[in-house]
Amino acid sequence: MNWDRVEGNWKQFKGQVKAQWGKLTDDQLDVIAGRREQLSGKIQEVYGIEKDEAERQLTEWERRQRDFDA
Repeated sequence: MNWDRVEGNWKQFKGQVKAQWGKLTDDQLDVIAGRREQLSGKIQEVYGIEKDEAERQLTEWERRQRDFDA
């Protein structure tokens, strides 16, 4: 997935991110603003998971977005 596209359309993707990671607040998502590294870090922090697990979840989410776009 092209993260430039995610950043540029963050308001649209934000709802999908919120559906996946519901513990993330709207304020946190506004600060993240589509930046992948910040999203990964916030997922780690809020869910208390390791970086590898957050990256795995993000990669899976990206795959689903590609499938949805197709």
